[in-house]
Amino acid sequence: MSTKATSAFQWTPKAQVIAKEAGARLREFFEQGVETEYKGDVDLVTVADRTVEKLIHTRLKEVFPEHGIYGEEGTREGLERAYRWYVDPLDGTTNFAHGFPQFCVSMGLEHRPPGTAPEQDGTLVAAVIYDPMRDELFTAERGQGAWLNGKPIHVSATQVLGESLVSTGFPSRKRHASPNIHFYQEFTLRSHGVRRAGSAALDLAFVASGRLEAFWEFNLNPWDTTAGVLLVEEAGGSVTDFTGGTFALDSHEILASNGHIHGELTALFDDMFAGRNLEPIPTPAEYAAQRAAREASK
Repeated sequence: MSTKATSAFQWTPKAQVIAKEAGARLREFFEQGVETEYKGDVDLVTVADRTVEKLIHTRLKEVFPEHGIYGEEGTREGLERAYRWYVDPLDGTTNFAHGFPQFCVSMGLEHRPPGTAPEQDGTLVAAVIYDPMRDELFTAERGQGAWLNGKPIHVSATQVLGESLVSTGFPSRKRHASPNIHFYQEFTLRSHGVRRAGSAALDLAFVASGRLEAFWEFNLNPWDTTAGVLLVEEAGGSVTDFTGGTFALDSHEILASNGHIHGELTALFDDMFAGRNLEPIPTPAEYAAQRAAREASK
């Protein structure tokens, strides 16, 4: 970032140092292999998760002693304070445990002024997502835009779902109870492709940077989404529930997009939930004619 840009940031300069240290530790674990255990039937947790969350906890207390911390692996400290970090020390644990190099450190900061009700969200004010295998650092602060390795990023300009690359995820356990496979099929047929790479935080960062046009998933946790949501918003995108309503940190659904295709996405969700208007997929000739019509109308 330029000196001018860096000076405008309040939290991310220090937080990104922590994220990069945590990412370096993850990279060491990844290269040497880690012990793995299970939280649920097939819900993996590794030594790396706990070790890195402890590292982040220690560093955050040193540089932001007045902030609370809410971590995936059990850290709950100072949650009544005005600022609260949501920390996922290793988003993409299953990938990590299998040696698949798609995972990251995710840290999102929420401001909760005095008087904020327990069930009420505060304002997301800072985000850091670090991919240690690509050495890619995504950062954002409220009102300051979104950045990748010091350069500004923006959502893509793609206007229709049929030309969009989108992504989703599935729970690591109780997959039989998730309805998402049905949505996956419809989106696969109606988009340029669907990716399922195993890290919600990176999927959201990729929407923010224009690599993906949209991301949806069921039943994520605040530590999965907080940083990515702010990145998408600051990059010019939209984040809602599946109906287009306000996204909440404890929501059971998230829909993030470049904004241009958001209306098409929510309409498709509405039709899928209702089981209506699921018209046949256009043939290549029909799709070419639709695209030509769009171009002619510009």
